Amino acid sequence: MRPPAAAPGTIRALQAALAAEHAAVYGYGVAGAYLTGSQQATATTDWVAHQVARDDLESMLRSLGAQPAAAAVAYQLPAPVHSARDAAALAALLEDRVTTAYLGVVAVSAIAIREFGALQVRAAALRAAAWRGSTVAFPGMTAAALAGPRRQP
Repeated sequence: MRPPAAAPGTIRALQAALAAEHAAVYGYGVAGAYLTGSQQATATTDWVAHQVARDDLESMLRSLGAQPAAAAVAYQLPAPVHSARDAAALAALLEDRVTTAYLGVVAVSAIAIREFGALQVRAAALRAAAWRGSTVAFPGMTAAALAGPRRQP
């Protein structure tokens, strides 16, 4: 039996979220090496959450007849990590990027996939806030996106 056809936009959104999850799993592996105590425990919990989300995305893609994108062998970190402070900053950035990726999933037409995306946006935004120590008004949205289109005089 063939899986149901999915809109190309749905597959693209899920693949983008999967790519962000792959990067987060890798990044938390790096960050965790610089953390101790409760921070390391939190990083481990977050790392596992990203593995679970990655696995869920792979299952969704397969159920829609798409081949999930494989993880890269390694990822370029946005900045060097040499301390617990650097590791926490990396974790917050990873969560921001995951949040941004899931915004595309929230926009698809399939209700169950949208709901999954919304829950993941919330989870990533909460993790980012915990690592950053503060929240942001619109998690995952860039300043340019929030500005909206410019009006011509």
